[in-house]
Amino acid sequence: MARPDKAAAVAELADQFRSSNAAVLTEYRGLTVAQLKTLRRSLGENAQYAVVKNTLTKIAANEAGITSLDDQFTGPTAVAFITGDPVESAKGLRDFAKENPNLIIKGGVLDGKALTADEIKKLADLESREVLLSKLAGAFKGKQSQAAQLFQALPSKFVRTAEALRVKRDEQGGAE
Repeated sequence: MARPDKAAAVAELADQFRSSNAAVLTEYRGLTVAQLKTLRRSLGENAQYAVVKNTLTKIAANEAGITSLDDQFTGPTAVAFITGDPVESAKGLRDFAKENPNLIIKGGVLDGKALTADEIKKLADLESREVLLSKLAGAFKGKQSQAAQLFQALPSKFVRTAEALRVKRDEQGGAE
């Protein structure tokens, strides 16, 4: 590869690192082309999986301000650049790695913070953003309905108490 081609490849990778919410480094040794195609599909539409050259990717990551991955660029490396929900892509990687032990998750970066392989697996155990938001909305709705019941109970309790006092007064007044 000529120098301008390498410079263009480094610039493209650096742009991908900058524009991604997360990047996960994997070792793909022993996977077939068909398996890699399946892996790309399992990551979802918000992720791009690319087989990369270690030296060029290391330079690109450093240009993008990511130096925490330097020691992970060994062996055959592929990077999943994630622009959307990182949980969905982490689940895709985890599930694919369970079925295909040749895929090894090395580590990654999420919003500039370095992640170990174990942290990526913990990220995969989280529920998706949409599910967490819906649970939060449900919790808010539940608290609002509890508050509404409480506010509604006070006037109705007052009315029942006043009615009981009126009945008691009528019984006492009628007896005298």
